[in-house]
Amino acid sequence: MPTPLPQSGPANPTSVRPLLLDDFIPFRLSFTSNLVSDTIARSYEALFGLSIPEWRLVAVVAETGGITQAEIGHRTRMDKVTVSRAAIALVERGLLERSANAVDRRSHLLLLSDAGRTLYAAIAPKAQDLEARIFAKFDPAEVAAFTAMLRRIDAVTAALDQPSQGGVGSHNPRK
Repeated sequence: MPTPLPQSGPANPTSVRPLLLDDFIPFRLSFTSNLVSDTIARSYEALFGLSIPEWRLVAVVAETGGITQAEIGHRTRMDKVTVSRAAIALVERGLLERSANAVDRRSHLLLLSDAGRTLYAAIAPKAQDLEARIFAKFDPAEVAAFTAMLRRIDAVTAALDQPSQGGVGSHNPRK
């Protein structure tokens, strides 16, 4: 028979504080991210026939002028399979082209085709408009502070993921 969980509250002061998912910041980040992504996905699908991973590839390729799939995965935190499927779909649609990678012959660069550049020119303003609508009721200083905080969270979380830095996977007794 399973051992019952300790009761929280004043009767048992040594018990573990209950985890309220709605107040758990990592959950809030995920929930909000999914809510925004789902809203954007519906818009991009309806207007341009693109999934979120496909749009991210178009945007990253446009920003860089040419990038490998591995670099896309690193920059976007998308897994290899998601990046590969999106790249295949975009190449098949004529929005991306593959080019030899002079730096690493084992990989290739993804580049926007003429049709991809035309699509990007149409979709980027829509993305910026949607972002502006989401944050319209926030002061620009709040948005700047929020963005800075997200970048700090990224950095702290990335450091936690490094075993040599005493991260989540390490067994450093000092941490």
